[in-house]
Amino acid sequence: MDFFSGGVESNGRLGPIPLLPLIKLNVRISRFTFLQNGIVVVESALGMKQLFVLSVLAIFSAFAGEMERFAFNDKKMPSGVEDLKAIQKSMQSVLEKVRAATVCVELGQGSGSGVIISEDGLILTAAHVTSGVGKEVTFVLGDGRRVKGESLGLSSDSDCAMAKITDKGPFPFVEVDKEDQSKLGDWVFSLGHSGGYNKDRGVGVRIGRIVKSTDTTVQTDCSLIGGDSGGPLFDMHGRLIGIHSRVGPTITENMHVPTREFVLHWDKMLKGEFLGEGPFAKKPKKGTGFLGCGSEDREGKLVVTKIGRESPAEAAGIKVDDILIKLDGTDIKDKKHFQAMLAEKCADDKITVVLLRAEKEISLTIKLAER
Repeated sequence: MDFFSGGVESNGRLGPIPLLPLIKLNVRISRFTFLQNGIVVVESALGMKQLFVLSVLAIFSAFAGEMERFAFNDKKMPSGVEDLKAIQKSMQSVLEKVRAATVCVELGQGSGSGVIISEDGLILTAAHVTSGVGKEVTFVLGDGRRVKGESLGLSSDSDCAMAKITDKGPFPFVEVDKEDQSKLGDWVFSLGHSGGYNKDRGVGVRIGRIVKSTDTTVQTDCSLIGGDSGGPLFDMHGRLIGIHSRVGPTITENMHVPTREFVLHWDKMLKGEFLGEGPFAKKPKKGTGFLGCGSEDREGKLVVTKIGRESPAEAAGIKVDDILIKLDGTDIKDKKHFQAMLAEKCADDKITVVLLRAEKEISLTIKLAER
């Protein structure tokens, strides 16, 4: 792809903005000049000039993917009050939006944080917060609304995970920096529901800088404590650049999973895959899934004889004398075959059972408990 080169000026050289989405050229562009009535003079690196008529919308769309880099990011420390005011202004300009998209993640007896990245409720968080795939989750929005959802895929090696709100949106969301534009020393700020959701307190905000960066981890000196895990790390444009992973020896030594790690596993996590053998989430073991119903073979049919109290079978509505026909689309031959198929399932797996009751087929989706 061909790019402009140089700094941004109204009548001069431009920063690295892709031109090809606007005009199809096979030469490198070095300069352009705005004339009246939307006419642009484009000059190639070889000195050739050509006129183009571009709408104002098209011109601005060329700049949509790039944001001006803040000068204070390239200084070892703020040089004065003006730099401090600029840092404050940049954060305040995006704070309301990013706060609205930061959620409290409630799962079991624990809680963490996460951030919504799409209008329909896709969420990024940490693998050690969701701790598994296909789990039922409650998300608490900034205004106190509680919505239902489920955990999607995760990478147990790098501590990144996805989840999804299953209630109907739209929901507030933030932009993800998939281009990995942050640099060492950049000013950043973190959000999180420390210690769980508290409407009176709201989402905690802590500012700091990137002090170290590796392929799979970004370290900052933003203060984090329990409950912040899975929460978002933003650059000063309000773009999501990481997810909180681990608190260091002190509250100002903290590790975050960079968005580049999410991009690497994006499609597989979206499909609900459990990736890796790492320490941040325990991979479910086959044979740990529990349905909670007894059965016996009768005249070539598998008949339910007993239902466990408060079991997944009871919750799904399976009844004594139901005839079990299929499990996940496979015909059930007999009790031994049914048990063998269940032995391949893990706790929290969702199965589909087709049964016959009063000569009517009924299909049930059941989430297995842990044996």
